[in-house]
Amino acid sequence: MLGAVCAIMLTFSNCQKDFYVYEIEDQTILPVNSQKIKPKSVPQYISILYTNFFQKAISPNSMLQAQQAIESIGDKQVAFDILLSKYMNDSRVILPSLESMQKDPEAFIRNTYRRFLVREPTEAELNWMLNYIKSRPNVTPEHFYFAFGTCNEHFHY
Repeated sequence: MLGAVCAIMLTFSNCQKDFYVYEIEDQTILPVNSQKIKPKSVPQYISILYTNFFQKAISPNSMLQAQQAIESIGDKQVAFDILLSKYMNDSRVILPSLESMQKDPEAFIRNTYRRFLVREPTEAELNWMLNYIKSRPNVTPEHFYFAFGTCNEHFHY
């Protein structure tokens, strides 16, 4: 009986679970645009939007007209959408051609991210956009510019 008790004790005393410590520090993972928390002022937004579409600085008179138009509309988002539409319908707007977008969609996507969001796209964003362009033959640079010009991240810095 004593031998059986000793055998059981030896069996259970030798069964230890190995515990490994890898010394990995906890990391906080945030969205790509998480540092962009400060909203742009109306003049900042107008100036940046104008520069993105026309590749030059906005004149003081045009800035004043745009500001007055935005302030006259109660819903700022609607006002920004109207302003963006006005800019896109201007004959002086500088947009990439449909052919250049279709010829090198990755360069188009990267340039659009740099131009509007002042950053590189993540691999997930890049792949999603590439698939979007390839699966929708009717999508144009105008669609992307409108989407980027009105996206929440473009309203912050």
